[in-house]
Amino acid sequence: MILEEVIDFLRKNPPFQFLDDVMLKNVANSLSMEFYPKDTVILRQDGPPSDAIRIIKKGSVKILMKAEGSLETVMDFRGEGDSFGFVSLIAKDRQKTTVVAADDSICYLLGKDRVIKLIESSPPFAEYFMSHLTSFVDRTFREMQGRSLMYSGTDKLLFTTPCGDIAKEVVTVSENSTIREAAQVMARQKISSVIILNKNNIPAGIITDRDLRGKVVAQGRDVTEPVKNIMSIALIRVDANDTCFEAIMKMIKYKIHHMLVIRDGELKGIMTNHDLMLLQGTSPLSFVNDIEQQQTIEGLAPVYGKINNIIGLLLQEGARAGSVTGIITEINDRLVKKVLEISERQLGQPPVPYCFAVFGSEGRKEQTFRTDQDNAIIYADISSAPEIDDEAKRYFADFTALVRDSLVQTGFPPCRAGYMASNTKWCQPLRKWKEYFAHWIKEPVPDSVLKSLIFFDLRPLHGKISLCEELSSFYMPLLSQYKIFLGHMANMIVKNTPPVGFLKSFVVEKSGEHRNEFDLKLKGITPLNDIIRLFALENGIRMTATLDRINALKQKHPVVREYHEEMAHAFEFIMMLRMHYQYEQIKDGHPPDNFINPDKLSNLEKKTIREAFHLISKLQGMVIEMYKPLIV
Repeated sequence: MILEEVIDFLRKNPPFQFLDDVMLKNVANSLSMEFYPKDTVILRQDGPPSDAIRIIKKGSVKILMKAEGSLETVMDFRGEGDSFGFVSLIAKDRQKTTVVAADDSICYLLGKDRVIKLIESSPPFAEYFMSHLTSFVDRTFREMQGRSLMYSGTDKLLFTTPCGDIAKEVVTVSENSTIREAAQVMARQKISSVIILNKNNIPAGIITDRDLRGKVVAQGRDVTEPVKNIMSIALIRVDANDTCFEAIMKMIKYKIHHMLVIRDGELKGIMTNHDLMLLQGTSPLSFVNDIEQQQTIEGLAPVYGKINNIIGLLLQEGARAGSVTGIITEINDRLVKKVLEISERQLGQPPVPYCFAVFGSEGRKEQTFRTDQDNAIIYADISSAPEIDDEAKRYFADFTALVRDSLVQTGFPPCRAGYMASNTKWCQPLRKWKEYFAHWIKEPVPDSVLKSLIFFDLRPLHGKISLCEELSSFYMPLLSQYKIFLGHMANMIVKNTPPVGFLKSFVVEKSGEHRNEFDLKLKGITPLNDIIRLFALENGIRMTATLDRINALKQKHPVVREYHEEMAHAFEFIMMLRMHYQYEQIKDGHPPDNFINPDKLSNLEKKTIREAFHLISKLQGMVIEMYKPLIV
């Protein structure tokens, strides 16, 4: 090391700037230097205390913490001139955080003995570390808990409780037992279900009190029949170590209220919707049940209004963004499907099969509080009967108008840009949709690329799903043939840059209603969505959810392979920050939007969002380099 360069470096960074020239020279002479390749664990939580203060000369590190009952979470990033390791060095206690090299990094090491001498001889040096660093872990951890951005509390709640903790003992009967005998066991044990075992004592099915009402009493069935005649064969299972949230997601998906709990391949117990409601106080399942029971649009309207309560509860429990949007998607999907079913009953069955598809945030399963209508209809081609084609057009014109108005009534505002099935342009036979995509891909003018950005997130929701799948199978090979289209897409998406300047200052609106604010969705979530969508289309991945796309690309795309953790973390953080601020707006009686004033963010949030924006900028730079031959 060249002594003068080291002294010059120290003089620019606190707290060494407080030292006089003699002290600086002594410090510089006592430093050693270490190189840490990217992803190196420098200090590990609960490991031995640090043996030195490390000052980052080049590169950066991320500080992670794992609280009891939660996942390890990034709590801070530190770059050139920052230091770490002081707390455990002084406290002689186990390391309270994990420090990992975020890039290839070089650090100066200032040993413990020299640190102690500086604390004793330089009050400014001591004050800096004592006041700014000793409270870092406790301060940031309390902040994250209080804002519920990353962590849940210590109570046994939905996202921290393993299914095995609330599973009840399984009561079984043999498949040859009579219906009466099974019902007597349920009455005697005061339970709502019983598991049916086959001759090998392996679970073969389940009967519930609903089965007894619907399949026996209502149909006047002979109660001396074998119970296997009325059992439900599909047994949905969950691992004892899975969280109760995962169980709820399965119950919603498969429309069930009882679930087997398995540990190490063996039957551990059974859990019910009622168990989850007792655990949480309320359950998203109750909303799904409300939706399923409604037979009118008027009956559905109050249900949607309750969804915000569920989101608030999930946020308070410290659920991650992917978990919250997963629940919202499941509930909204059920609500839309119910609207479609009611509309079909009112107008009669359609003359041809159709698929009701959604796109935008709904297509990516990333809805938050305010979700407008983004949907389309793909119906089957009619080649030999023009009169049926005319009948289909008349039917779907009435049907889509009814669906649009019904969704408005239940809480989904119409799309201002008209991207709805009620717009005849987006209610077409499959052949017409193929023409759309072929035109967009083969002639990628700006309007075509813009439309493709929207419709490439198309997800089938109701009806004949294979119509949407056939459309995907049609346009995916075209992308390989017309790579220039991806170049035009890359050219468009890199123009939407994140709101951060060269000096790490936030770029905000200069005037108008949102003065001193920036659009977190448009400038944060959208460019990240666009980059991941581009990589997914390039690799033939049909998934639409951003986190699913990132996971699928880990082994297929070099950029995602290197940065998938940072991408997922940035996406989760921006989405969660957006939801928290929207929730606060709703509680204050204001309609939610996507604008945030950075001055209202905590220092930790500012630092994290700034790092996320810099990551997006870095990824956009990589897109430019990768697609340079195709970008026009």
